[in-house]
Amino acid sequence: MDFLRKLLGGGAGAPGRGDIGLYFYIRPRGCQEVVRVRIDPNNDLSLEDDNRSYFVRKSVRGTTYKCTRSAELYISFGADRRVREIEVMDGEQVSEEDYNAWVATQS
Repeated sequence: MDFLRKLLGGGAGAPGRGDIGLYFYIRPRGCQEVVRVRIDPNNDLSLEDDNRSYFVRKSVRGTTYKCTRSAELYISFGADRRVREIEVMDGEQVSEEDYNAWVATQS
């Protein structure tokens, strides 16, 4: 099986493949929880009507029973797949440090 995994490029140890994901940290309105959202620029983006730029829309919901509200993350990308604009409805974008601080309180 390892032979097939190496041949097809699968598995966690695939050489030369790093995590290309973009991470965003969202706090839904009225919640203390900070949710980490991963966007894969190669697979998650949808083509805009102009057939040149891209966008992604994600619904963000807390994972604990204390946070039952959801937020919506909308990100627009240029033709080069770089972030142009970030909008968060019913929540706010926070820093990675805020996320790490929230995670630390959960231990």
